[in-house]
Amino acid sequence: MYEGAIQDLIDELGRLPGVGPKSAQRIAFHVLSADAVDVKRLATALQRVKDLVKFCSTCYNVAESEQCRICRDPRRTDEVLCVVEEPKDVVAIERTGEFRGRYHVLGGAINPLEGVGPDNLKVRELMARLSSGDVKELILATDPNTEGEATATYLALLVKPMGLNVTRLASGLPVGGDLEYADEITLGRAFEGRRAM
Repeated sequence: MYEGAIQDLIDELGRLPGVGPKSAQRIAFHVLSADAVDVKRLATALQRVKDLVKFCSTCYNVAESEQCRICRDPRRTDEVLCVVEEPKDVVAIERTGEFRGRYHVLGGAINPLEGVGPDNLKVRELMARLSSGDVKELILATDPNTEGEATATYLALLVKPMGLNVTRLASGLPVGGDLEYADEITLGRAFEGRRAM
């Protein structure tokens, strides 16, 4: 559609997850009309991420050193390990201020249609961490979708012989939601996870 550098930028932006053709075009023209200092700052931030950020050698969260800040924190307990799919899930849980254990980031979820199996995830590394005997509870905090459920079920079966207390995050109705708009699966899980008052 366009030519040269602007089309190259649109094409590259369009390869980003969640960025469709129209969004890519909008972002490209925003960059084109932005102040040169702002564009330079963006380019520097992108380059710094590639140069400095790596994955934690213990939990596979993002880090700028050998271990992430959570793995370095001596106030955290080693007895509870929360398994998540992606580093963004760690951020979501940390925002609650409710969890004081450690994490293990799988790097995705089992998805046979996309060619992602257990060998493509950090499952072996998880099993190695669990073999130390420090972990007493394993919280499976994968997404409440088909892939996340398959991953949680696989992991639960895999660690069952270890005698760990394996739990799954509760799922159900969001605060402020209306029952009439809830889908059957969400409403069913809300009934399964009900608690005494």
